Amino acid sequence: MTTTPAPAPATTPDPAPALDPALDPGPAPVAAAPVAPLTLADAFTAHARTRPTAPALLWHDEAVSYGELARAAEAERARLTALDLAPGEPVGLFAAKSPGAIALVLACLMERRPFLLPSPQLAPALLAALYAQAGARHLLAPAGQDTPALPALPRPAPVPTLAAGTSFMLTTSGSTDLPKIVPLAQGAVDRFTAWAHDTFDLGPGRTVANYAPLNFDLALLDVWATLAAGGTCLLIDPAHALSARHLLTALTRHRPHVLQAVPLAYALLVQAAGTAGTVLDSVEHAAFTGDAIDARTLAALPALLPGARLYNIYGCTETNDSFLHRLDRLDAAAALPVPIGEPLPGVHTLITTPDGTPLTGPGHGELHVSTPFQAAGYLDRSRDAGRFTTQPPGAGDGRRWFRTGDLVTRDEAGRIHLTGRADFQVKVRGVAVNTAEVERVLLAHPDVREAAVAATADPLTGKRLHATVHRAPGSTLNTLTLREHLARNLPRAAVPEKLAIQDTPLPKTATGKVDRKAALPTP
Repeated sequence: MTTTPAPAPATTPDPAPALDPALDPGPAPVAAAPVAPLTLADAFTAHARTRPTAPALLWHDEAVSYGELARAAEAERARLTALDLAPGEPVGLFAAKSPGAIALVLACLMERRPFLLPSPQLAPALLAALYAQAGARHLLAPAGQDTPALPALPRPAPVPTLAAGTSFMLTTSGSTDLPKIVPLAQGAVDRFTAWAHDTFDLGPGRTVANYAPLNFDLALLDVWATLAAGGTCLLIDPAHALSARHLLTALTRHRPHVLQAVPLAYALLVQAAGTAGTVLDSVEHAAFTGDAIDARTLAALPALLPGARLYNIYGCTETNDSFLHRLDRLDAAAALPVPIGEPLPGVHTLITTPDGTPLTGPGHGELHVSTPFQAAGYLDRSRDAGRFTTQPPGAGDGRRWFRTGDLVTRDEAGRIHLTGRADFQVKVRGVAVNTAEVERVLLAHPDVREAAVAATADPLTGKRLHATVHRAPGSTLNTLTLREHLARNLPRAAVPEKLAIQDTPLPKTATGKVDRKAALPTP
């Protein structure tokens, strides 16, 4: 970490044996003792101590200083220490984005207390199962907020043991069954924040816009790397995240230097700015990530962001950012499909063909990565199979690899392009959704006999889900009832935008399976 408080005093070396004055060349220079990089919590605390009035957060047009945020974190820390917690025992957080939520996370980091931070938008049954799996006996919301009423579930026996140094526990945004819990070591987080600091010029006097929810790995850059570096984080309220006018107003008013967001946010900005004739000339670094960006939005970015370097960032929750591609501003639209770029420093990559052969030149295959920022595995190690491995085909180096499930193509110039998924996962508003799991939830309704779910392209959200069901004879099932059933059991992004109900069987393929393409209405 290059951003630190006042440098630590140099240590004094032991005195050397006396030399003959005639041979003594004079005092040798004293090398400063190496200063270990600060952890995220220690770096934040140092900024709060040395720059207490500097703005840490911007929220609803009000600034929260480093001193104010530190005092709020200390108050939350007192709540933590009052709990009956064993050493290393995790807590569960129910925390939508707000200054209070950030103070609560900082308190856990200061206490070296592992914490599970799932999406508050998950169905109550999924949240309860996640907290139980993590062994969190205590569920905390930010001061002044209530924790949700969750169904009681038995904790697994035994509760998985966390590795020493675990801090954040995020969940995969991809799976719509029980999401996988991804424990991150504090050292991995600190290595990532150091990379982000150097790459995007984070530090005092620099403002970074945060569009993603706190539970997304994107917040590791937007929020936590920014606070570790002493910068200012502009928090976009999730309640207004889909309002193009609100988003554009916040960015024009607070003039951030760095912007990272899913392509949906850029599409909203292009839409609003085109109407208002606005440009965001303060932005110096603009990165899109989490999904493919559409051609219309990409072509408009150079005019919208006239002073910005444009990037495509690729990564997974399990590995954090892995690739970075800087686009040519003069010909951005011609870059489609946008490459995922070059591996970040310390990142190792491997592409395997369908038969498991390592790809050494141009071709198509599945991407494996190993990063300095990645998790060692899922909390439930039984779910590591097929994902985390020390021996992917062709590696043979004992390194811990992650099989991404992403299909990629490497062209003649060595550029890597993302082409799809190896399974049924698609991304809706930056959230990966498994269409087979949506079908499973539909089929769990007693009045549903058959179900088909698929995704179609959408210029704003990336993908839209469509579903068709065959209801039971004599059933009065309607779309409202079916949406309520889905909302109780799935994340919001996994609820299909369009639902069709019919009383006849769905079309079948030659093998007798539901023909999804034929079953779904034409967009």
